[in-house]
Amino acid sequence: MKKAIGGIAAAVVGVPVGVISLVLGGAAADASAPQAAGQALGGLNLAQMPAAGRAYASWYVRSAAQCPQLSPAVLAAQGQQESGFDPDIGSSAGAVGIAQFLPSTYASYGEDSDGDGKTGPTDPEDAIMAQGRFMCSLIARAEKAGYPGQPIELALAGYNAGWGRVQQYGGVPPESFAAGQTYHYVRIIMATAKKWSHVGISGLGSGSGPDAVRRAYTELGTPYSWGGGSPGGPTVGFCGGGGGYLHGECVAAHTAGFDCSSLTQFAWWPSLKLPRTAADQYQATVSRPVGKGDLRPGDLLFWSKGGTGAIYHVALYYGDGKILHAPRTGKTVTIADLDGAMPAREYVGATRPGA
Repeated sequence: MKKAIGGIAAAVVGVPVGVISLVLGGAAADASAPQAAGQALGGLNLAQMPAAGRAYASWYVRSAAQCPQLSPAVLAAQGQQESGFDPDIGSSAGAVGIAQFLPSTYASYGEDSDGDGKTGPTDPEDAIMAQGRFMCSLIARAEKAGYPGQPIELALAGYNAGWGRVQQYGGVPPESFAAGQTYHYVRIIMATAKKWSHVGISGLGSGSGPDAVRRAYTELGTPYSWGGGSPGGPTVGFCGGGGGYLHGECVAAHTAGFDCSSLTQFAWWPSLKLPRTAADQYQATVSRPVGKGDLRPGDLLFWSKGGTGAIYHVALYYGDGKILHAPRTGKTVTIADLDGAMPAREYVGATRPGA
C-alpha cells in the first residue's frame, strides 16, 4: 500500500506510469485475452483478466473466502490498482509487494499462508491472503460505522487513505482530498471488479426468463436496501419491522439498492409487472409451480418461516444450481448456490412467471 497523506496507502503514487495508464485507461482486460465463455474460477472471469492477474486467481479466490462480504474480483482489481500484480514493486514510502504493504502493517495481518516456511509482504501468496484479512477488518469497521456508501467501498477507501480519513469525511473521501487519489481508487476498483466478475450469461438461452436474469445480472454488487428498489432501478430504502438495520443503525435510509422482491420485480419488468412484495409475487405466480428438477433461468424461488402465508424471501433461478438474489442488509446482489443460500427447511418452492 502506498503512503497517503495521513493514511496507509494511496491509489497510484509510486506505481509505474505504465501501470497507471493501464488502470486509468479502463483497468478491465488484457486486450489479447480470448473472450471465451467458461474461463471462470470462483466467480472470476479469467478471460477478462490480464495474464499477470490470472496467475494469482486461485489465491484471490481463497483470500476472499475469509469473510462473506469480499469477492475475488474486488481483491484482484485492488491488486492491479496497487501493483499491476508485480510482487517485486516498491514505493518511495516503503510499501512493497503485490498488495503494497508497509512492513509494519503486514506484521499485523501476514502469516505463512502458502506453507513455504517463510512470510513477508514480498511473498505474493502470503500478501494476497493478508490483503483479504486487512480488507475484512476494514469491512467490519465500515459496517459498524454505518457511513453512507457500500461497506466494501468504505473499506477500499480505508485501505488506500487510512481509516482515519474515512472517519474524518464520514465516508469515502471526496475528490478534493489528495487530488482525488482515494476517490478514484475506489471507483476504478469497483468498475474493474464488475468487469472481472463471473463468466458471461450468453448461454442462458432466449425468452422472458433468461431476459429477466440478464436484467438482474447488471445489478450484481448493488447493495441490499430494505424497502429500496423499483422497476426503474436502485432507490433508497427505509427501516421498519426490524428491517433495514445493521448493528443498530438504520442503513437502509441512506443506501440506494434493492431488497429481494424489488430485485425480482425489476428483473421481470416490463415484460411482466410483478407485484412489489415476495408474498404477493408468490400469490401472483403460484398457479404455475415448478419442481427443483425442472427449474429454468428466471423462475422465482421462495422461502418462508411459516408456510405460504409467511413468505419472506424471493430469488431468481440463475441456472446450474444457482440463484441470483439480494440476500439481506449488509450484503449485495449476488449469485449463490441454491442449496446453501438460504435455510433449506424454509424453502417453499418455485414458480414460473408468465410473460
